[in-house]
Amino acid sequence: MSTRTLITGGLVITAAEEIHADVLIEDGRIAALASAGTQEWGADRVVDATGKYVIPGGVDAHTHMEFPFGGTSSSDTFETGTRAAAWGGTTTIIDFAVQSVGHSLREGLDAYYAKADGTCAIDYGFHMIVSDVDESSLKEMDGLVGEGVTSFKLFTAYPGVFYSDDGQILRAMQKGAANGALIMMHAENGIAIDVLVRQALARGETDPRYHGEVRRALLEAEATHRVIQLARVAEAPLYVVHVSAEEALAELVAARDKGLPVFGETCPQYLFLSTDNLAEPDFEGAKYVCSTPLRPREHQAALWRGLRTDDLQVVSTDHCPFCFTGQKELGRGDFSKIPNGMPGVENRMDLLHQAVVDGHITRRRWIEIACAAPARMFGMYGKKGTIAPGADADVVIYDPAAEQVMSAATHHMNVDYSAYEGKRVTGRVETVLSRGEFVIDGREFTGRAGHGAYVSRGMTQYLG
Repeated sequence: MSTRTLITGGLVITAAEEIHADVLIEDGRIAALASAGTQEWGADRVVDATGKYVIPGGVDAHTHMEFPFGGTSSSDTFETGTRAAAWGGTTTIIDFAVQSVGHSLREGLDAYYAKADGTCAIDYGFHMIVSDVDESSLKEMDGLVGEGVTSFKLFTAYPGVFYSDDGQILRAMQKGAANGALIMMHAENGIAIDVLVRQALARGETDPRYHGEVRRALLEAEATHRVIQLARVAEAPLYVVHVSAEEALAELVAARDKGLPVFGETCPQYLFLSTDNLAEPDFEGAKYVCSTPLRPREHQAALWRGLRTDDLQVVSTDHCPFCFTGQKELGRGDFSKIPNGMPGVENRMDLLHQAVVDGHITRRRWIEIACAAPARMFGMYGKKGTIAPGADADVVIYDPAAEQVMSAATHHMNVDYSAYEGKRVTGRVETVLSRGEFVIDGREFTGRAGHGAYVSRGMTQYLG
């Protein structure tokens, strides 16, 4: 049965243009666009978007559902996390499958296929975390690229867990240069950080705020510089995740000024929160423990500037929620035992719209950094990240005038606090379609577990 939906009267915003247009959706795809009221299209359902924005569904390229960390697991499942993403106007996530040391990439990826299959409300893909670089895993990378896992993440942080040394990183980058995969790096000097952690604890500095103090901005900058140089040696493109510090951004800017294929993302928590939150009394600061850590507020201006100049291309969430009760509390008396991660998959599109209201970015740049650029970075653009004939009908009707107050009482993420509790923002998702199916319909959830399909991704579309 062919189904047709017509969205009329809205302002269609893509990364490229803003036009008052009617959008015809047929069989899960965008069939056509036409200037408002110029075409007489028959449809099974007509949605009036007058006074609203019609935007592409968000693409969150950095989430961690059901992610094992620090003796526990992130509190959102693929079912709850993708439902919350939909409520926030995101229609595609790319999550991280994890290779455990001593196990194969295949084993790790298959475990994540099993977690996500039949449970997601929206579409999903995977990056692969490589924890054990050796001949076998390097060879496996080629096979994974063939099934649409075209990006691999390594860490200069977390010795004994995810850490790779410079030689391992270089070899993975050389493999990426050969097979077209994009290497993603968590860039912090984990060896030095571990020394500072031990020293802080020995001094009795155990509160959450010390998490930020030991993970120095200079150690993020040093590791960023180092992985850029390794990528240059390997002649490989590089994507640095969750850039939080002005000094680390400066390393990206210097590389990009040389014309190097070096890219970066930041996250809403670095744009809207700061070390002030980490220092909240009565262990409340634990809610804001993530890595890279929150920085002093002065870093925010540099990150906004980086987004405006395109030295940072993507805003993802690094959504990795742990409940305050029972999970974050594991670190009472020892900040190093607080699970690292924050919730945010539901908040990203709204926070970035608030950035438009506040004058940090334009409307089209909002769509660029939240939809188009992540889709392009990770080999999905044309299908995801835009509203154009032939694209998947991942469409959000967004009310730019509605006001809301962010709160754990009203969010849909499976976590007992909001990182933005009490924050007033202007703009709210009204209706969400995923491949033409209504997932949120006039602020009612009408989606279902299992609607979301696996996205086999191509190579990054930023190189040409």
